[in-house]
Amino acid sequence: MSGAVSANEALLRAVRAGRMGEAAGLLDGMTDGERRACLPALKDLRKELRAAPWDAASRKAYPALHAAGAACHTGAAGTATWLTAADLRWSQASPGVLLHVLGDRERDWLGDVAHRLADRPPLAQVPYELMSGLVRLSGCPVPTTETYVVGWIEQVGSLWQRGDTILQRLRQDPYTAELVAAVFEIPDIGSRLDWLFGDGPDSWFDALAQLTREGALDRKAMVDACVARLLRGGVPSDCRVFLRLLTALELTRDEERERAPDWLALASDAVSTVASHAQSVLGSLALDGGLTPRQLAEMSGGVLFRPEKKLVRAQLVLLGKALRRDPSSAAELLPAVAQAFGHEDTDVQERALKLVERHLDAASPEVRGEVVDAAEELSPGLRVRAAETLGLEGADRVQEPYVELLPPAPEPARVPPAPDSAVELAEEVGALLASGGDVAAFERTLDGLVRHGYRDRDALAEALKPVVTRLWWVDADPRYPSVEKYFRADPHGLEVVLATLLGQVSTATLHSADQHGPMTDPCVHSAMAAAFNARLWEAAYRLRTDPLPFLLATPTWGSGLLEPGELVARLDEYHRLGARPGETDFAQALLRVRRDDSAASAAAAERAAALGTAEGNRLALWLTTDGPSLPWSSRRTSGVRILLELGELDGVPGEFPPAFRRIGRPVGLFKARAYCAHYWDRAERHHWLAVVPGRRELVAARLLRELSGVAVEDTRGNASVLPLIAEAPGEAGEAVHLCVAYGLGARHPEDRLSAVDALLVLAARGQLDAEGLGADLGQLMRRGAVKPLRLAESVRTTATTGAYATVWEILRAALPVLLADLATDGAAASARGFGELLAVAAECAERTGARGDMAHLAQAADRRGSSRLVTQARRLRATLDHAVAA
Repeated sequence: MSGAVSANEALLRAVRAGRMGEAAGLLDGMTDGERRACLPALKDLRKELRAAPWDAASRKAYPALHAAGAACHTGAAGTATWLTAADLRWSQASPGVLLHVLGDRERDWLGDVAHRLADRPPLAQVPYELMSGLVRLSGCPVPTTETYVVGWIEQVGSLWQRGDTILQRLRQDPYTAELVAAVFEIPDIGSRLDWLFGDGPDSWFDALAQLTREGALDRKAMVDACVARLLRGGVPSDCRVFLRLLTALELTRDEERERAPDWLALASDAVSTVASHAQSVLGSLALDGGLTPRQLAEMSGGVLFRPEKKLVRAQLVLLGKALRRDPSSAAELLPAVAQAFGHEDTDVQERALKLVERHLDAASPEVRGEVVDAAEELSPGLRVRAAETLGLEGADRVQEPYVELLPPAPEPARVPPAPDSAVELAEEVGALLASGGDVAAFERTLDGLVRHGYRDRDALAEALKPVVTRLWWVDADPRYPSVEKYFRADPHGLEVVLATLLGQVSTATLHSADQHGPMTDPCVHSAMAAAFNARLWEAAYRLRTDPLPFLLATPTWGSGLLEPGELVARLDEYHRLGARPGETDFAQALLRVRRDDSAASAAAAERAAALGTAEGNRLALWLTTDGPSLPWSSRRTSGVRILLELGELDGVPGEFPPAFRRIGRPVGLFKARAYCAHYWDRAERHHWLAVVPGRRELVAARLLRELSGVAVEDTRGNASVLPLIAEAPGEAGEAVHLCVAYGLGARHPEDRLSAVDALLVLAARGQLDAEGLGADLGQLMRRGAVKPLRLAESVRTTATTGAYATVWEILRAALPVLLADLATDGAAASARGFGELLAVAAECAERTGARGDMAHLAQAADRRGSSRLVTQARRLRATLDHAVAA
């Protein structure tokens, strides 16, 4: 027993000192019983090191501990778990040392450990050298898991470590065939292999192709596996890797022919690069007689409705070649060509129509009937042409008047009352903290916190504890002032109220914030942010010193508007309770009270004056006088941008708190250029519209520079506020329309969709100045702030909802600006995508029956060539000349 104890202590001393060689020598020749006896002390040392600072002594002990612990486990599962432990991963023993201390075990045990390590996820970072060494020592079957296979690929591809080539290493490896076969079975492995496989003459692709040619790899299995992975689809990197490997294998014509059904499936449904390859293979087969007309027609049915125009046009070219090669195939192929009549791109429709016109004479009456029926899907302009060449019936019938289809205008929604139960309120607080919420959810929750804090603060705090545990300041060390600085700089929405209820912020900090606002807030957004934050600081401070029974400014409607009669009733209740209104809360209530109904305002003013309180008299005066009018605005340019400056807002009472008086300050171009915390943190922007409901121009002007960034600087996400601006009450002036214009030209699709939503809402509410928006877009395109191709995608999306007339009015004002540049200079700086924009305009004109002249359109239509721009200009001119209606 004393000998065992001595060996145990010696091993522990060697491990603690990091003497790897001594520890390995002590482990050599130990029996299983001796190893097990050492294990508890090693586990205790591991716990000790885990809690100790990460100093030099700890780092020195870890590799020896990693090796000793693995060697002292007698079960394969325990050894594998110890070897892959997260706390030992960054300072582990080398694979050579581990193989030395484990190498004297039974072969079956070593194989079990190897497979358990290979089954670990790649994040475990098991060294490939350790796994492969265990496989070699045990003679077990090679593992084919992702961890092992990717490690093998990385090892083979490490040419910088050795002088031979990938091909030579693969030839020497006895497991190459098994591991290559496993590559095809691992999901999403392409993301790991894309950069590892590389390019050049010594790439994996060339090496695997050469081994296949030599017979070391089964050719049929390789080809079938590549095709199967492409059929499976997946991430683009997967498709890219296996397509390149398939191409490197250089399939023969017989191999291509026997897989014709696979190519048909890939051409229809695979990613663009794979579909293009399948299309080229099928095209060669078709022109060599290896594909029947029926198969070619089947292929066309899938390809012609793909979004990639290059593939669609290539398919029409292929169909044209097939028809010229074998005119008798018209019975099968012409109906396939006619399927393109329903394509969204009119260029594709026109190409298909030309192809049909060229070969329809050789078709039977049945085929002709199918083609004529399909011609109903053509655009209005091409349908007139088809009526002349194909004999389309009903071409002369009177067209029904165009009807614009706009979404229903959004209806205002009432803000529901705050929950009666503190527990229910706490649940809503948790939901708001987890996912945010709209103005209605925020305001009712804030009002609920104030109400329940007034009734029973302790019960509310107890109900809130479970839902705020994830907030960092809940268990913050009171010795550090981080919490006080956090809430002194910003209330962070409801957090300042919650921290007040839970006693995590001092009264002094709340008083300072309530009296003085933010310490530094010079940016263009500060006016709206200061007013929003001031009310939160006040609510929190009053909870601590003089609780409010409820909030006066809680809006009646989700837009932020407050009914005057409701505000009078709240003031009356305050008077009955003897409560002192919050200065900031009352100022916000005045800004929110609705005054567009003169009768309701007069009645509420009379009741307010009868209260006999200072707040009642102020409300009565506010309701019977004109409110602040919108300030003057002036356009300014900054680089490629068009921005707005606002003058001072008249009519803001001097008795308003300082935070609210800032709303009336001018907005200058220099301030609009400043970056700030609000530029990056957009969580509270939608609340700013409720600070000044009915005056969305004030908010839009302050957000204009950030919104311009989605088009000019390709930023993402700033346009998400546009639908809210469109739904907000008030005048939609220059600032709102410029914001929408920038959104329509945004780089990212989600921002463009937000702008489309805003555009449709403005149109549905009758507030869209389509001509003004079009003029803005024309100038922004001329300056290079908005790219025509992006705008074309936005207005096409808008039009396809049924708003063709709205889009036409916008483009009718926007296009002459670019057309004028084209006529003057011969080439517009923003000509890329101009043809797409003209195509959308032509479709809108055809569907709405637009007629008349467009300035400078004739010069564009008379240009030489058949570019997209020229052909669509001619189409638009023909439509306007002939007044084609849908």
